[in-house]
Amino acid sequence: MIISSPCVVSLVWRLEDAQGQLIDELADPMEFLLGGDDLLPKVEQALIGQTTGFEAHLHLEPEQAFGDYHADLVFFEKREIFPEQVYEGMQFDGPPEGATTPDLPKDAIYTVTEVYDSHVVLDGNHPLAGIAIRLNLKVCDVRSATEEEVEHGSVSTSPFSFAPTPAPGETVH
Repeated sequence: MIISSPCVVSLVWRLEDAQGQLIDELADPMEFLLGGDDLLPKVEQALIGQTTGFEAHLHLEPEQAFGDYHADLVFFEKREIFPEQVYEGMQFDGPPEGATTPDLPKDAIYTVTEVYDSHVVLDGNHPLAGIAIRLNLKVCDVRSATEEEVEHGSVSTSPFSFAPTPAPGETVH
């Protein structure tokens, strides 16, 4: 089957920063909806018209990947509004309850970057914001998308957003 929008592609990849440091490696094929919200536009462009077995080696600048880093999305909140076991890497979907910083985007995922006795530092940037990346991928399979996948805009469990933050020395998968 030739890859066209919408369809589901099964991919493996190796994701590195511009210096060649491993960020993530997906060794077992995972499905993504092409023509939905699962893949970055430059990745979709590379896949259109291809078939199973196609390999691509892409370089994506921050604006083609996860955006530029915005210092105004880093802020401090009082330690008392957080759970007792707050830790670096913990994430909140939207600002944590009790946050007092004005005008925080409600749809961002906030990552705890530092924990102090009096306050906690939160970062609303994507973990890969501001980073140029290299993506080496291979198409393992292609199939038609279901009506539900097209309506949802995603194959339900796609991790390509990189919302999870791995522990130091570990990858997302």
